[in-house]
Amino acid sequence: MQRKVLSVAGVALLLVAILGGLGLFSNHSPTIDVLGSYFPAWMACIISGLALTLATHWIIERLRLKSFLGPGPLIYPCLMTIFTFLTWIVFYQN
Repeated sequence: MQRKVLSVAGVALLLVAILGGLGLFSNHSPTIDVLGSYFPAWMACIISGLALTLATHWIIERLRLKSFLGPGPLIYPCLMTIFTFLTWIVFYQN
């Protein structure tokens, strides 16, 4: 069982490294104007990913679905990553 978890973690780490390497070759960096100050769009995506993960955690707690989930230290970072990338795709894909 532990070997399977380690291989899944290794594949996830490799995927993150590949996607991070591809990000180095982008031509521009999108920025967001917040009260006259420009912030990188990735900051907004991470903040929205965190907010959506916290909202999902609240819904899971309210509906008492925690027993149906796997280990929390694995599930919630994955949810945050999914929500962060989803925000990027929806709002900053061009």
